[in-house]
Amino acid sequence: MKILVTGGAGFIGSEICYALSDYGCEIVVLDSDIFEAENELSNCKFYLGDCANKKLLTKIFEENPDIEITIHCAEKSSVTMSIEHPYEYYSLNIVKSMELFKNLTEVGCKKIIFSSSAGIYDDLPGYMATELSPMKPRSPFTRSKYMTELILRDFCNAYDLKCIVLRYFNPVGADPKGRTGPKGNESNVLKYLTEILDGKRQSFTISGNDWMTRDNTCIRDYIHVYDVAQANVKAVENFDMAFSQKNSHTDPNFIALNIGSGVDVTVREFIYAFENVTGEKIPIVYGPRRPGDIGGSYANINLAKRAIHWEPKLTVEEAILDYIKWYDTHKKNLDEQN
Repeated sequence: MKILVTGGAGFIGSEICYALSDYGCEIVVLDSDIFEAENELSNCKFYLGDCANKKLLTKIFEENPDIEITIHCAEKSSVTMSIEHPYEYYSLNIVKSMELFKNLTEVGCKKIIFSSSAGIYDDLPGYMATELSPMKPRSPFTRSKYMTELILRDFCNAYDLKCIVLRYFNPVGADPKGRTGPKGNESNVLKYLTEILDGKRQSFTISGNDWMTRDNTCIRDYIHVYDVAQANVKAVENFDMAFSQKNSHTDPNFIALNIGSGVDVTVREFIYAFENVTGEKIPIVYGPRRPGDIGGSYANINLAKRAIHWEPKLTVEEAILDYIKWYDTHKKNLDEQN
């Protein structure tokens, strides 16, 4: 089976490409920045360009007419940066995505897997989110994901598309085999914690210690990026089956699934886990809440288990260890990118 992955040169995208390759798929990558990935993902076919470029997409499908599914994970994903630069986020995450979906209908690719975000959910009693939980995205990034889901749902109803939306919670870690990992410019908790061990930061700032949680820090659902990639593999493997099941979704051509560990972890507890793995104490300071933040959420993953036969395999501690291994191996390159 041949799969098109937009954004396949990025952190999550490259891990998805490796997972699909391990499964036996042929991978076609469309990304606007592929120089480093071409060296890492040697078994993929690369196209450099914009996911909204109709001429380029037509060329890709002319040269690869056997592409069966498109996995769309090209995005901008920082909550903080989206508040400062909303145009860029709405432009790529909504407008260009919409053009991609329209162009896919015209080249005849009717199956889409879309990388969305659990940040679309509202504050929830007990913090556990199901796919039917109330939604209230609070930043341009999360609103862009919510609006793109609405567009996809309408496209599926109108244009005979089928789409599985995967709502990622908090991906962390690096490839367990060391093949790929964060590229150096992503904003993530493990990057900051590891830089403290490396002497580049003095302390870790927790944004808010007045949340209504067991230790007053935000609830998160940290999931190993390998498990996120495996969710995409399972969505590919069981795509048709997911739509044939009764009671697995409310729309005939559109399914949304939570992709998380299913375990609620506070930010403070995550730091404790990091300290246990490394044996090092992390200095902590408390800062104000970040704009667009909520108390948090964690995933009810029962629907993903049932619809695509996926469930996570790796722990938070394994994600931390895999990231540290990646960081130690690529420290020089990461420093140059920052």
